Amino acid sequence: MKLAYVVNTYPRPSHSFIRREIRALEAAGHTVQRFAMRADAAPLVDPDDRDEASRTFRVLDQGGAALAAAALACALRHPARMVRALRLAWAGGQARQGRVPGTGGRLRHLIYLAEAAVVARRAQGADHIHAHFGTNSATVAMLAGVLAGLPYSFTVHGPEEFDAPRALALGLKARHAAFTVAISSFGRSQLMRWTGAQDWPRLHVVPCGIDPARFALPAPLPPGSGRMVAVGRFSEQKGMLLLVQALALAVPRAPGLHLTLVGDGELRGAIEAEIARHGLAAHVRLTGWLDEAGVRAALAGAHALVLPSFAEGLPMVVMEAMAAARPVLATAIAGVPELVVPGETGWLVPAGDGAALADAMVALAEAPHERLSAMGAAGRARVLVRHDITASAATLAGLFARGA
Repeated sequence: MKLAYVVNTYPRPSHSFIRREIRALEAAGHTVQRFAMRADAAPLVDPDDRDEASRTFRVLDQGGAALAAAALACALRHPARMVRALRLAWAGGQARQGRVPGTGGRLRHLIYLAEAAVVARRAQGADHIHAHFGTNSATVAMLAGVLAGLPYSFTVHGPEEFDAPRALALGLKARHAAFTVAISSFGRSQLMRWTGAQDWPRLHVVPCGIDPARFALPAPLPPGSGRMVAVGRFSEQKGMLLLVQALALAVPRAPGLHLTLVGDGELRGAIEAEIARHGLAAHVRLTGWLDEAGVRAALAGAHALVLPSFAEGLPMVVMEAMAAARPVLATAIAGVPELVVPGETGWLVPAGDGAALADAMVALAEAPHERLSAMGAAGRARVLVRHDITASAATLAGLFARGA
């Protein structure tokens, strides 16, 4: 089967799950064309990401004249398809109301139509078009599907899509898709809110996955206690500022606590200031972005992963930590409770509750190695059963085959 994958910005450090999915599909014998609207502005530190960048066609790099020419060619070759796509673009543009975040109004949707014309032209011979995220990438995939006469689908991750479902016209996109994928049962439930009951049978749960071979021999827990690692963008939704504040509450009770922050983003300056304000320089290390090998090494040197997020889908780093046999200390949001079992594979705390987060840190620091090792082993067994990328890719391929 020949597939066309559409993503807004690809590759990027936080989208390694898309790369794994594509490569698992290719390993199963399928051909995958990669389409991105643009490249990531940040440098790519992972060699696999750099390799993906070389395989990805960037639509906006072609320039406005090429987009306009592609749209005109589609209109001349398939006028009925262009009319239908134009109507869909117009309907999607109507979804934006006032200053609600979304994929833009009608003018921007005409640009998406031109982008879709480029994808449709280059995806000739494909059997199916699939997008990741229900934002503009799904809009482009939907319109490209109409222009190319191909079925399309998209995967919704959250939380961005669920912040503005009307502005993103999620119901419209799901209605016209061959099927829609959520990465957790929670995600599917949110899609059910914005789609008609007649569309529910075409909403499927296909979890993102890990490559078990990369976690074949988990490292034993390091000596000492209370070493934590957090991985993610330094943005509002990830809760990193609250994490530093919770650490300040916990350190007086557990002086051995130490936190490694892996990632970067717009809040780095604020996080550094918060560390300095609480006198936590000896307890926190910031690494910047690391490649996958670097993240695995950071997990190997920790007793647990901590995820303080306010909003999530189902984070890959939780799966990776569990595959590395590390307990997880996380907020009880979105799809996280579907994977982290309190008392069995880690701790769950209410989102936004710094005191509860601090209590869990202290509990981690006081837990004997035997208990942490047992939690890590239980988590590893759970994630290997539920999140093997080969199995997830096979499920997706079956959906693609039926949709095509």
